[in-house]
Amino acid sequence: MKELAESYAGRQRSDPSDEAQVVCTEPSQRSGPSEEAQVVCTEPSQRSAPSDEAQVVCTEPSQRSGPSDEAQVVCTEHLKDIKWFCKEEQRAVCHVCEFPHHQGHTVVPLEEQVQELKQQLRPDLTALQARRSRHQELEETYEAMVPHLKVQRVKTERRIRAEFEQLHRFLREEEEARVKALGEEEEQKRKRILLERKTLQEQIRSLSEGLSAVEADLQKDGLSFLSASTRSRTSARALLSGSDPQLLPGALLDEAKHLGNLAHRVWEKMGQRTTFSPVTLDQNTAADCLSLSDDLTSMRCSDVTKKVPNNPERFTKYSEVLGSEGFSSGEHCWEVEVGDLPIWLIGVAKESVDRKGERTVSPDDGIWCLRHRSGKYTPCTGQTLTLKRTPERIRVQLDYDGGEVSFYDPEDMTLIYTHQHTFTDNIYPWFSLGP
Repeated sequence: MKELAESYAGRQRSDPSDEAQVVCTEPSQRSGPSEEAQVVCTEPSQRSAPSDEAQVVCTEPSQRSGPSDEAQVVCTEHLKDIKWFCKEEQRAVCHVCEFPHHQGHTVVPLEEQVQELKQQLRPDLTALQARRSRHQELEETYEAMVPHLKVQRVKTERRIRAEFEQLHRFLREEEEARVKALGEEEEQKRKRILLERKTLQEQIRSLSEGLSAVEADLQKDGLSFLSASTRSRTSARALLSGSDPQLLPGALLDEAKHLGNLAHRVWEKMGQRTTFSPVTLDQNTAADCLSLSDDLTSMRCSDVTKKVPNNPERFTKYSEVLGSEGFSSGEHCWEVEVGDLPIWLIGVAKESVDRKGERTVSPDDGIWCLRHRSGKYTPCTGQTLTLKRTPERIRVQLDYDGGEVSFYDPEDMTLIYTHQHTFTDNIYPWFSLGP
């Protein structure tokens, strides 16, 4: 402000013909409270006086002026010389023509204000850059999802077709077997009928011959009849001694045997040839170092890291995967074949478990599990468990409403450990081959 005052005083002492002329008056009492001087800087007009310096004129608005008539300051030189900034009015000011109006204001060099504002803007720049980077990462993830969707579709379609081809093959084989059984029954009963018919035909022929002999003897008279009657009677009685023939039961096809509950019986037989897994692994949650089987019931660590999208469901920090179905009530159990793997972790995890960042494998971070490492078993709470034998299978039993997760040796149903917790989140089967 001192520099501004000295500059202004020097300007007032200068000759009017050599320096800009400044005529500033305080707003009159007749002016309304909103009538204040307005600074307007314009390029020199051809009608301006031919002086060596720009001319600045400030006038007071009169009562006759309309509401839009305000005091004007015309500056023909200082537009490029403005080097000061008024913090109260938050604008740049000319140190020659506007100084009287800023007495008592905080006026700083324009460059200082520029640097201050730039400094204030830099955090916004950093935040915008970070947000753009996040958007770009998401866009890249979406871009990667498109070809991955196709890979998933092709792989899953191939698996579906293979599964149904097995079912179709089974149904075709079952159909052929049942049609064959039907044909065999028909042939068996046809032969039986033909045999019975042949026997009847032989009996009919014998009866016809006996009948003809009796009829011939009945045509005789006198001694001729008497001599033949005994023989005819004996022959006729012999033919009549047997029982009357009867139709054999079960000569027709047993349609009910072939058609009764056919679909259900085939379905039951199909069920005996298929396996049911209570837990199906969710491929979209599997870490990129895990390789899942085609039927999504087993996993292993892969030597090659897969290129998969970083979708929200996927574990990216640790080699973990979830089951595809979560539980929010009831009792559920499943068995896991661990074999002789040196490291494994199995149990349950809450749906909101952190899948991207650093965390522990413990109830504090939403995981209730049993860990095996180097022959030692721990419930991920620090203590070491003692087992009578080394189980190759582990039974996991979840009692959601009772707030328990228990681990058993299914060989003799020996309890290994039980976690207790009041569950409020959806709970999913959880598996890991990590450390």
